[in-house]
Amino acid sequence: MKYKRILLKLSGEALMGSRQYGIDPERLSEYARDIKEITDLGVEVAIVIGGGNIFRGVAGAMNGMDRVQGDHMGMLATVINGLALQNALEDQDVKTRLQTAIKINEVAEPFIRRKAMSHLNKGRVVIFGGGTGNPYFTTDSAAVLRAIEIEADVILKGTRVDGIYDKDPEKDLNAIKFDHITFAEVLKKGLKVMDTTAFTLSQENNLPIIVFDMNKKGNLLKVVSGENIGTKVNL
Repeated sequence: MKYKRILLKLSGEALMGSRQYGIDPERLSEYARDIKEITDLGVEVAIVIGGGNIFRGVAGAMNGMDRVQGDHMGMLATVINGLALQNALEDQDVKTRLQTAIKINEVAEPFIRRKAMSHLNKGRVVIFGGGTGNPYFTTDSAAVLRAIEIEADVILKGTRVDGIYDKDPEKDLNAIKFDHITFAEVLKKGLKVMDTTAFTLSQENNLPIIVFDMNKKGNLLKVVSGENIGTKVNL
């Protein structure tokens, strides 16, 4: 395997499958099987999931809700998704631990870097819930922060498109896909990979990002094997 330890970033919307809201059990099972496939090969996996399939703090704020209150609700949504993914992984006999940035001791461990590192060294999948634990920060920022803290080799951003394009490929059939692009080029072209805070943090720590289609079976294995799947962003 090209990458020994990865941070997999999944959006909450990815868990919806073909639904308009919530969690699609079949999509969840597909992800669990793909993750099991690489853990069986010795890849150490940490995961950060968004909560957009349940609630977004930004959306709540746009509708008059207090932003801090909304973001706290979004953090809880990521914990719900983390519990669902943990259950799906354990159905596949994958040992997991759920750690959260906010204390919910009855359902998850608090995030402690040394414990997370220990779990990964023992072959357990570690799911990080609760974002960074602070309002005004996205789960993209949480993914980059946790990846740096656990010394991951790469961030794998699983999406529903097969990489980064110069335009939205779902709206423009003439959009051009990049196989590789630098951090500087992404900023110059104004491309949307992650939010600015997360992207800058990744750039400053020389942590590569690979954006790929998580919904295509076998793609996760191909990425960690070093195949040219999706788009790689690095220096």
